[in-house]
Amino acid sequence: MSNSIGQHFTPWSLLKFAAPSIIMMTFMSLYTIVDGIFISRFVGSNALSSLNIVFPVITLAIAIGTMFSTGGNAVISKYLGEGNTKKACQCLTQFVLFCVSLSIVLVVLSILFASPISRFLGATDILIDDAVIYLRIVMAFAPACILQTLFQSYFVTAGHPGMGLGLMIVAGCTNAALDYVFIAAMHMGIAGAALATGIGQCIPAVAGVVFFLFTKKELRFTRCGFYPKETAKAAFNGSSEMVTELSTAIITFLFNIILLRLAGEHGVAAITILLYGEFLFNGFYLGFAIGISPIIGFQYGAQNRHELRRLYKIAFLFAAGTSLFMALLAFLLSGPITSVFTKDPQTYVLAVAGFKLFAVNFLFSGLNITSSGFFTALSNGKTSAIISFCRTLLFTTAALLLLPRFLGITGAWIAMPVAELCTLLVLIPIHAKYFLRPGKHNYLQEPPDSK
Repeated sequence: MSNSIGQHFTPWSLLKFAAPSIIMMTFMSLYTIVDGIFISRFVGSNALSSLNIVFPVITLAIAIGTMFSTGGNAVISKYLGEGNTKKACQCLTQFVLFCVSLSIVLVVLSILFASPISRFLGATDILIDDAVIYLRIVMAFAPACILQTLFQSYFVTAGHPGMGLGLMIVAGCTNAALDYVFIAAMHMGIAGAALATGIGQCIPAVAGVVFFLFTKKELRFTRCGFYPKETAKAAFNGSSEMVTELSTAIITFLFNIILLRLAGEHGVAAITILLYGEFLFNGFYLGFAIGISPIIGFQYGAQNRHELRRLYKIAFLFAAGTSLFMALLAFLLSGPITSVFTKDPQTYVLAVAGFKLFAVNFLFSGLNITSSGFFTALSNGKTSAIISFCRTLLFTTAALLLLPRFLGITGAWIAMPVAELCTLLVLIPIHAKYFLRPGKHNYLQEPPDSK
């Protein structure tokens, strides 16, 4: 397994190695998206708005899993690169147990306080009933949601990216099939969508537990104590990715409040469709970052600067080259993508107009996401967190609070593209310091004693 992530990578072999993670993240994005399609078409636009109202709570569970999948992955792969397999296994076990404990707390709070939480997030009298139903059912599966997120990364580090991909495909197909059965055939409404999502998440969660319990490979569950230093390190390393997810919750909340004011429930349904598009397109780059993370962490632990330089060039050339394609694709497919989600004329018009402006976002987000993931893999959680904080919270919140005041609903549509552009400008001196300019902070420069 160490040889798998420690081998010499060409551009093609790196992309091939990262491909399962890219597809996995795409399928994970499809969980909520498929729910949205069935809800909008078989229940209605108001039900779609209800789902988006409570989505910030669901994002909290994903955030915990993402923090310990990416941040924990950096710790585990670094120990593997140093040849300390025992400590890597102990960290794996501890991170999983810790996250399951946190997920149980989320389950209890979400079930007991579903109604006041939904009201706080902006649910109107029209939306409240569906919001409470969806929140209670989907959050009952929070442990499975978090475990699924953890194992996406840990399968890659264990040298089995194909296993994670296969499980996510099965889970995604199960979710879609059950959506049809529960919503279209059995007319269970939004409750059926939540149940289908939860059952789908259980498949990779249970399979991951079984695999790491019984595998004979290097990376597996083992007896462990409590290692607060490693837990804190994993949380710190993965804080940028957690910031990204938590910021998604905050931004979704702000979008909902602003669009309710500007366009009512139809506006919330429209922004839901736009955010689904963002989940799918940005999931591509997040999957790429997750896929290459254990390779970067391994080479960093092994102090192989030559290979790190190659990985840096390949990663960012790929991100830059595909960003233009993604933005163009989103612009051209704005109509067809929207038509998949809604038959409501008013929602359709709002969403298509917004999507064409929103598509500019993808010109910049790929480079920003890849940069954040690269620093996480290098165990530089501080810089990674700064990048994520800027792109997902600071600049987006400022743009959302200011632009709609002057540009109305157009200001809401362009808030995220403006935020991503501002983040990219912030990245220029950061890349210069850590990757381009000679100095003690440069990760790619050979240490003086090696010359």
